[in-house]
Amino acid sequence: MWLAMDKVRKTLVAVAVLGTGAGVGSALFALVAPGELQKQAMLQEMPERDPQRRDEAVRTKELVMATLKKAAATEENVAWRKNWIVSGGSRSA
Repeated sequence: MWLAMDKVRKTLVAVAVLGTGAGVGSALFALVAPGELQKQAMLQEMPERDPQRRDEAVRTKELVMATLKKAAATEENVAWRKNWIVSGGSRSA
């Protein structure tokens, strides 16, 4: 009988400690998490919202795809190219 009561007491203490930890964690998260207005402001400031940044990303992707297509079609080591803006190139400086 005493062993069962001891197990129940230890279980209740463990549940209380875990519950307290979860409660403190939730309270800290609620304090730190940004509000709706802050979320909207952060979304407006994201680089992807800037048209110049988007155009730059599109151009970079185009250059990478062109390089990959050329690499697939030729025997040249296009990964060694020093100047990625210019098509072609050589390993000599």
